Parts: sequence; structure tokens; C-alpha cells
Amino acid sequence: MAENSELELLITVVVGADDGRSAHAACRDLVNRIGGRIVAAGDCSDEEPGCWSVTISRRCAETGHHVAGLSRAVRNFLRELGPDYARHRVSCEPPTAWTVVEHPDLVEALVVGGERILVEAWAGGPVLFGRSDDPDEPAAQIPAGIGDVDEQGRPRPRLRLLVDVVTERRAGAEWPARAVASRLSRSALITEYTIDPPVVQVAMDLGPAVGEPQEVVAAATAALGGNGWTRVRVEQGRAVARWAAAPMPPSGVAAIEVSAVTDSTVDVAGRH
Repeated sequence: MAENSELELLITVVVGADDGRSAHAACRDLVNRIGGRIVAAGDCSDEEPGCWSVTISRRCAETGHHVAGLSRAVRNFLRELGPDYARHRVSCEPPTAWTVVEHPDLVEALVVGGERILVEAWAGGPVLFGRSDDPDEPAAQIPAGIGDVDEQGRPRPRLRLLVDVVTERRAGAEWPARAVASRLSRSALITEYTIDPPVVQVAMDLGPAVGEPQEVVAAATAALGGNGWTRVRVEQGRAVARWAAAPMPPSGVAAIEVSAVTDSTVDVAGRH
């Protein structure tokens, strides 16, 4: 995998909202303040009634996929928000570093109706399918031209994602998982949760992709960036690659599995 030293900030806000559009509107001031763009929004009211998660992307000046660069990117962003935010502890396990802001006054000062904010720095490169540049519009499902079948009528591979998150609650796993998914696709459907304390695994279907399964998975791992990915392995018509933190972090993303399958009936939601 080619080395890529670019870093991207993902800021995920959990906010009280009636629907996706009102969630976007609540985050508009923060988007304008930090110069970012909304790349994903999801309804998490099944876990926290009346709440939506909104993920904002922003490029940052820092580079490097090691602990120092990733952690510095998060800390510098917190300092940019203000001295009270800069006191938060930053955790790091390449290819990501993260922190969570949960103090009500600090969150409310940034997003009216906000409940908490996850700030992540990710090492990586270009996404597979692109993203919406308009923060006022919901993320598109699948860009035009990428259908379920190719020009010859053959099923395209579907990109699948498993994200293991160390957390006490299912809602605490959804937004880091959606943040990972937003680097690969504008369409992310959660298909299953698997709870094995202290880990919650989120299974997601990211929609159809162009290319052979092995090529799709290789492109996805390159987009996510970082070191420690297994070689892409093809098994029973399914290509798969995995990354895992060692040792397991006390919180945050602990493992990622990317796979591509041409048969939509293949079950990839369980552990392997």
C-alpha cells in the first residue's frame, strides 16, 4: 500500500433534532466556523430518542500517520476551539487519534442542542466515491453511474465494513463507525450490531463499487490509510482485509474489516 501522509479531521456531533435537515441546520455554525463540510448524518434515536449524529470533514495542516502527528492534529483543533477544549485527553492508535467532548456547556457553545462531540484525526487519502460539498444538503446515497449491475448486467461487488469500537453503549459505537464509513462511501447502511463487552461491532453495507472484489478492498484500505492492514485475501468469492489495534485501546476504534462480495446474500455481519 502506498504511503500517504495526509490527515483528515472528522468531527461527529450528536445533536437533538427532528430530522436530518434540522440536524444539518444545527451544525451549520460549527461547519462555517471550522471551514469543514458535512459528509454524513444518521438517525440514532433508537439508542438516544430525538438524536441525530452529524459528521463533518476538514483537512488539516498536520501530516504523518504516526502517533505524534495524529495526536497533534486533534490537540491543535481543540486549541483552535478554545482553552477549555484543549484540556481534553487525546487517545491515539494509528491510523486514528480521537477525543470526546461531553461537557454540556462546551458542546452547547458550539452546537445548540448538541450533546457530545467526537473529534478524530485519520491518516488516509482520497475516498472511493467522493462526498457532498454542500453542507446544507443530505449526503447522496450513490453517485450517478454506480448501479447494482455493470454495463453487461453483472452484479457489482458490494463494499462491506465491520468496525469494532470499545465503548459502553451502542450509540457510542455508531458514530465512530459512521466516521470510518464516510471515508469510503456516501451510502452507509448499518445492518447489524454485535455486542461483546467491552466491544460493540457495527456491520455496514456501503453499496456497490466498481472493479473486482480484490481491487475494491485494496482501494478501500488505501483510502483509510495507516499501517498494519493484512494482505487482501480472497475466500469463496469474497475479498477481505483487516486491521486491528494492538493492544486494544481503552476506548475508540479497535479493529476494522473491509470486504467486497458479489453475492449480496453472503453474510459478513458476524465475527471472523
